[in-house]
Amino acid sequence: MLQRLTKTALALALIPALSGCNTVSSTELETPEVAAGDISIQTMKEVTKTLSSDEFEGRMPGTRGEELTVALLIERFANAGLEPGNKGSWVQEVPLVEITGTDYAPLTVSGNGTEMSFAPSTDWVGVTYREDAATTLEDSELVFVGYGINAPEKGWNDYEGIDMAGKTAVILVNDPDYETEGLEGDFNGRAMTYYGRWTYKYEEAAKQGAAGAIIIHDTFPAAYGWNVVESSWTGPQAYARRGENAPALTTMNGWVQKPVAEKILVAAGKDLGELSAAAKQKGFTAVPLGLEVSTSFKNDIRRFSSKNVIGQLPGAKRPDEYVLYTAHWDHLGRCTPDETGDDICNGAIDNATGTAALVALAEAQAKAGAADRSLVFLAVTAEESGLLGSDYYAANPVFPLSQTVGGVNMDALSMAGPAKDIVVIGPGKSQLDKFLDKALADEGRVAVPETTPEKGYYYRSDHFGFAKRGLPMLYVKGGGDLVTGGPAAGAAYEDAYRENAYHGPNDEYDENWDWTGVEQDLQVYYRLGRMLAMTRAWPNWVEGDEFRAIRDESCEADGGC
Repeated sequence: MLQRLTKTALALALIPALSGCNTVSSTELETPEVAAGDISIQTMKEVTKTLSSDEFEGRMPGTRGEELTVALLIERFANAGLEPGNKGSWVQEVPLVEITGTDYAPLTVSGNGTEMSFAPSTDWVGVTYREDAATTLEDSELVFVGYGINAPEKGWNDYEGIDMAGKTAVILVNDPDYETEGLEGDFNGRAMTYYGRWTYKYEEAAKQGAAGAIIIHDTFPAAYGWNVVESSWTGPQAYARRGENAPALTTMNGWVQKPVAEKILVAAGKDLGELSAAAKQKGFTAVPLGLEVSTSFKNDIRRFSSKNVIGQLPGAKRPDEYVLYTAHWDHLGRCTPDETGDDICNGAIDNATGTAALVALAEAQAKAGAADRSLVFLAVTAEESGLLGSDYYAANPVFPLSQTVGGVNMDALSMAGPAKDIVVIGPGKSQLDKFLDKALADEGRVAVPETTPEKGYYYRSDHFGFAKRGLPMLYVKGGGDLVTGGPAAGAAYEDAYRENAYHGPNDEYDENWDWTGVEQDLQVYYRLGRMLAMTRAWPNWVEGDEFRAIRDESCEADGGC
């Protein structure tokens, strides 16, 4: 579960309209009655345990672990009663390139009579997106650019007045409003916008002509600790292959620990706290630091194709209208070893559970018989590398997005036990909420908004590639108000998972897990998919949402929905 638009006209202008629908008002939406699904928790256990076993080596795309995963999913989809989803094939090829940095030199910072050296992994991490055998950043001037945002529609440009050619941007994580209590502000208050995501910051630095981009890691605004950065940004890194006339790239993108950044700024005669406060204000001006940064490393490059796995349950009445379930099958493969020497990031919770849910839901939907619309089960690759598999499908859909009603994304199911609620990531964005409310009412639960919108989870999972192209998608997580222990117990579970297992070797299958909460959540997912497949309605984004115009425009253009 990782990792990637903001409610801005700029973002909308950058996204091609690829889908559309004939929508109805939320008051006219038909939410049909559906029975509970016959969902096998035994299937959940079997598939989760197998996918997260050491034999699967952490399910890194392009490895033996991928081969085993794809074979298992095809077998289980076929046994569940699905048909191949890609014109007779179970897979969609996703062209990728894998770049593995090796032989890292220290990150050295010099100038103002100082010379500092910082060790890779412990102090900083860096990668290149360029397909070059060697990467060298040499004597590149450091410039503090605040949050690294250029948002003309907000009158905000952290790069105004400075030429970044050949220089390295030093950037704060998240966006300027992240400490706001409410949701009001230039950047939606506490709720992160896409301008707060590291993907945006590297993209914008490259557009500005920067040679390098270094983000200052800070656990609270980043929403994860340095251990997650280290494990995620070392070892093989997969990227989408670049075509002709692709956008410019920096030479190196990286992160530094906050104490490292503080030392660098002290050497520049600056204070990180003071600069950070200034960067929150509109009109902030980038600050040249009078220091230069250098590093180098080699790159092993491998070009390959990974695979999305697609199964479908054709509809009985309107088979050319589609409802989508998504989950990513991949994880990090081999990663930074723990104290025992275990270097396999098994990804049991993240996201063997979500992948197993695709299989269990396919079984249950097939047992219930064909719905009116077709149900599509899409297991995508390379989420951990930047949502690459889902974004590739959304840009190259097997089933046209204009004929796809909407979907449900499943990522990292909760083993905290049964809950009275369910957490909606990005609540109030689309008319799918009405279907969710109905499904929850049938299960005796309620929807609650995410408590940490500053973490930007809506832009960090596989539904996002579809949403930014206009397709309404729901992303919900296991509830936090547990039947046993209440909100405190729910928060404790989340904290323990993030601190001890997330993106590390400890995310392993546990025979003692409590599956009752998962069983609850699967019934919600089942009802959502079944209702969307039985209704004639085409739910849209709510009026004024960042993705509404895309859906409306493409609906009119494509004549779909």
